[in-house]
Amino acid sequence: MASFNRVMLMGNLTRDIELRYLPSGMAVAEFSIAVNEKRKASDGQWVEDVSFFEITLFGRTAEVASEYLSKGSPIFVEGRLKQDTWEKDGQKRSKVKVIGERMQMIGGRGDSGGGGGGGRPAASRPNSGGAPAESQRSNYVNSNTPSSHDSQPTGDGPGYDEPDIPF
Repeated sequence: MASFNRVMLMGNLTRDIELRYLPSGMAVAEFSIAVNEKRKASDGQWVEDVSFFEITLFGRTAEVASEYLSKGSPIFVEGRLKQDTWEKDGQKRSKVKVIGERMQMIGGRGDSGGGGGGGRPAASRPNSGGAPAESQRSNYVNSNTPSSHDSQPTGDGPGYDEPDIPF
């Protein structure tokens, strides 16, 4: 039987990211996010439910998250669920957490919701006032593809004049 394990979450960090390195040199970032959901209760009143999720990121994605995000920062994470089991005081315990494979920082450095800034006040950040800067666009980090700053070919480079290319 086929299996499918995928999760997508958008929320805010509930604490600063804990970054550590494995003996192999691989970066590991651990943090939790709060995801809010509004729904109408049976009495017609709006109720806000909050769910908390533990997230683990690896590699360069973990380093980027640790560098630019802090408590309160909005984030989108895509990954898979993993159940950890252990024994403590003779009791078997388990916890389901998210292994993040992709993450996107929501908002920019100038947004009040976080998104980085390195702890500097808004007045000391470049382009903190006036028109939105390039750094205020959403940042997408995917450990499986080239980074978001790698540009796509435009058709002006070498090799585009080859007659065998089918476009």
